[in-house]
Amino acid sequence: MEDFKNIFVLGIGLIGGSLARDLKRVLPESTIYGVDNNDDHLDEAVGLGVIDHPARFEAINQADLVILAIPVDQANLFLPPVLDAIAPNALVMDVGSTKGSVCDAVQDHPKRNQFLAAHPIAGTEFSGPSAAIENLYKNKTMILCEVEQTREDLLAKAMQIFEALSMQIRYMNPHSHDKHIAYVSHLSHISSFMLGKTVIEKEKNEKDIFDMAGSGFASTVRLAKSNPATWTPIFKENKANVLESLTEYINNLTHFKNVLEAENYEEVFNEMHNTNHIKSILKGLS
Repeated sequence: MEDFKNIFVLGIGLIGGSLARDLKRVLPESTIYGVDNNDDHLDEAVGLGVIDHPARFEAINQADLVILAIPVDQANLFLPPVLDAIAPNALVMDVGSTKGSVCDAVQDHPKRNQFLAAHPIAGTEFSGPSAAIENLYKNKTMILCEVEQTREDLLAKAMQIFEALSMQIRYMNPHSHDKHIAYVSHLSHISSFMLGKTVIEKEKNEKDIFDMAGSGFASTVRLAKSNPATWTPIFKENKANVLESLTEYINNLTHFKNVLEAENYEEVFNEMHNTNHIKSILKGLS
């Protein structure tokens, strides 16, 4: 871990910026460089102390560790040239929320063993450098894919970082990861966006929304505040799995609508009662 002297973070938003903050804490001797296509983001990140210096992509050959925290549809394009440019003992880590297409993009790359596919299960609804917070990843899960294809010495250094950040490790096949994440994350965001859309369209007088909205509504639509520039590429890259999850969700909504129309209140109760099992599944999840 002490070998990661020069760390380059590509994409200084919530995920990349928060990781930069944590790396500054656990690797105080390292220098954190930020690479972003928005110069204002770089200036803001330096001013906030998220990164030490701005940098250009052309300097990436100086990196010991590269963290790719850019939209997932861009990661597929950027990862091969990043691997082309890095030094022989550098590690590249992608932290996007889809893994299948990224892993496929570098499957036959000659420096494939210098890449680690990772997905930290952490985040908020906010974006940009100002959204970066310290300890975002503490006690959160880090999903790693195809670790057997990452060079052992580089993987060991990455694992030291995850341990220093107090993260829990889980290993998954990248395509299984994408299928499961469509249900537990991507579908949640779609549901939140569409609930917000439904209420906005129905309640033309916004004051009524704010006067009547309780904590349940606020918590359910919290994810609708997420950045569309982040989530559109995610839905694009994981389209097949998202469509599958949407189909099942719509079927459940249709069934609930049908039993309510039929005044079958026993089934309405059973639908909710059976789903209460989610409390035991999510017990202890913050």
